[in-house]
Amino acid sequence: MKNQSVSNNIDWITILLYSMLVIMGWLNIYSASLPLESTSIFDLDQIYGKQILFIILTIPLILVILTVDAKIYEKYAFVFYIIGLVSLLGLFVFGKTIKGQTNWYSIGGFTLQPSEFVKTSTALLLAKYLSDVQVNLKNLNDQIKAFLVMGVPLVLILVHDTGTAMIFVGLVFVLYREGLPSGYLWTGFGAIGLFFLALLVEPQYVIIIAALAMLIQFFTAKRINRNPLASIILFVIVSAFTYSVDFVYDNVLEPHQKDRINVLFGGDNVDLKNEGYNLNQSMIAIGSGGWFGKGFLEGTQTKGGFVPEQHTDYIFTTVGEEWGFVGAIVVIALFVTLFIRLIYLAENQKTKFSRVYGYCVVTFLFMHFLVNIAMLIRLFPTIGVPLPFFSYGGSSLFAFSILLFIFIKMDANKVNEW
Repeated sequence: MKNQSVSNNIDWITILLYSMLVIMGWLNIYSASLPLESTSIFDLDQIYGKQILFIILTIPLILVILTVDAKIYEKYAFVFYIIGLVSLLGLFVFGKTIKGQTNWYSIGGFTLQPSEFVKTSTALLLAKYLSDVQVNLKNLNDQIKAFLVMGVPLVLILVHDTGTAMIFVGLVFVLYREGLPSGYLWTGFGAIGLFFLALLVEPQYVIIIAALAMLIQFFTAKRINRNPLASIILFVIVSAFTYSVDFVYDNVLEPHQKDRINVLFGGDNVDLKNEGYNLNQSMIAIGSGGWFGKGFLEGTQTKGGFVPEQHTDYIFTTVGEEWGFVGAIVVIALFVTLFIRLIYLAENQKTKFSRVYGYCVVTFLFMHFLVNIAMLIRLFPTIGVPLPFFSYGGSSLFAFSILLFIFIKMDANKVNEW
């Protein structure tokens, strides 16, 4: 049977949602970076001019992705992965340091952040590995190999960029969807909760709480499920972890990382003129928008330049101030609709490779969305994560577009899958 053309099977709903987010993102970048004397929207001396150039350059990039045979992404997944790792290793030699982070290559007048593109190569190799019929995530060896696929780029990125590295942790949800025991998720959530609890409460009180919880669980469990040795080992691990938190905080975390945690939990003790300034100004800008906002180009916080990095990590503050609560809900609804649509498409793939990759796409986009907005309203430490399709930057826009449209191509090609 002759292969059907994929051009008639492209999911235009996803492309429409993508286009709306990109356009709305540019409008907010335009507002956040507009100088006192407005110029052409194509003025490359202005941030909004550069962003519109990036958007235009994304179009042929998308066309290439949709033209290339979908099988290439699976066939050469390992090659893409190695190229990604090499690009990360190259930062140690050729990387450019910007604001204390060596995450960039400088090419002419533009910069390129390889960690953004490594998300796609990691997703491709993880999908290829998990699609092997012999792989079973109930087996420890297969679990280790899957964690290595995720962990190698994570470690290389962690050296330079904690925020992006944390996004990779979200791939655990993909593994869970494909059969990873739920104990890993609960252990992870427990460790995160215990870490922050140990920062807020004296270690001895945390240990007392943990001991009481374990005793209650032990005596309320069925006799056949009671294991005194396992409970003792768990208590020792929890105690050691709890006491290690202060050591990690004092000796491992960088000063700016400590400041971000202090801002999150410091309450009234936070210095709003120093480490708490960015967050305080972002919350003022979002709160000042009220229900319907001050209007496009009318944000006083935005125009006054009170929110640092407003066109990048803090771009959602422009939405809150100028479009208000209603506008913010519309933007959030568009993102959520995109996530739901991608999950629907992923579940309807005919191959496991395409399904796993689809879930990787959802995970990366959702983690960026969740962390970016959460850090602006003091629900998560500020870690410098862009909002997909909204934040300024060629690397971010290109990388998210590549990540998404490879999946759109896979979905369009499912008519030829058996």
